[in-house]
Amino acid sequence: MKLLTHSRAGQQRLAAVLGDRVIDLNWAYAALVGEQGGSNPAAVADATVPSEVLSFLRLGPSALDEARRALAHVESLDPDLARRDLLAFPQSDVRLLPPVPNPPKIICVARNYAEHAKEAGRELSEIPIVFGRFPVTLVASGDPVVRPTVSPELDWEGELAVVIGKSGRRVSRQDAMSHVAGYSVFNDVTVRDYQFRVAQYTAGKNFNASGPFGPYLVSTDEVVDPHALDITTKVNGEVKQAGNTSDMVFDVPTIIEHISEWIELEPGDVIATGTPAGVGFKRNPPEFLRPGDIVEVSITGLGTLRNPVIGEEELA
Repeated sequence: MKLLTHSRAGQQRLAAVLGDRVIDLNWAYAALVGEQGGSNPAAVADATVPSEVLSFLRLGPSALDEARRALAHVESLDPDLARRDLLAFPQSDVRLLPPVPNPPKIICVARNYAEHAKEAGRELSEIPIVFGRFPVTLVASGDPVVRPTVSPELDWEGELAVVIGKSGRRVSRQDAMSHVAGYSVFNDVTVRDYQFRVAQYTAGKNFNASGPFGPYLVSTDEVVDPHALDITTKVNGEVKQAGNTSDMVFDVPTIIEHISEWIELEPGDVIATGTPAGVGFKRNPPEFLRPGDIVEVSITGLGTLRNPVIGEEELA
């Protein structure tokens, strides 16, 4: 299932994509319960297919199964009736949010593609190198990335994002994939001079409006192999990165096993799994994002994350 989070009437609402329509799963499930004669459909829907993504993920596979029933119910309805009852909307009518707007944790993996490590002049590590991002940095597909006034060195990093669906501590490689709810697209936009002023990456990776994420959360049943996906990053239509997740040094199970050794993973956690070669700061001459640019990251089956770039001065 292809899920998204959008804003409607000041609320964050979870929805599914059905063709060119967006289906509100919570309201659709309430309509299904009501049609079947159940009592208090809204309360049943809130408990079974919550309208908020973290609550939905915490319920595990059962919520996804019931969401599929709700989606099938809307498919059986006349489209005009579904829209009248506020169950379905054109995609163009919704304002996207990041698919998990407030993840408990965002953990990013550095140097996870050999060619990227090579272009950066860095050695490969024997274990995954990880650093944290703060949820406040996230922006949705379509929203602007902000180039800060303190630096012109704003760089792109297209990445596969893994969204955790089941809590776990000291998760083994063999069990790791059962903890994954789905996948999305991430752009780990980086302010390079701030990244390299010190040995750790926190400052350069956590500027305001520097974490594009989305547009969708695609459930694991729709991704046959997360280690066989093409990743392409374009700036103003020109390809800058062209890689495949098969080239990751550390695969998803290894990353999950490593992270869960030292911290418990929770539903809604986001793991950005690293970027292929082709970043801007190692080009000759170096290239950086400028106001007016459009940066796009596409991953097979997961959609395209598209963001304009603006200058921080435009926010004044």
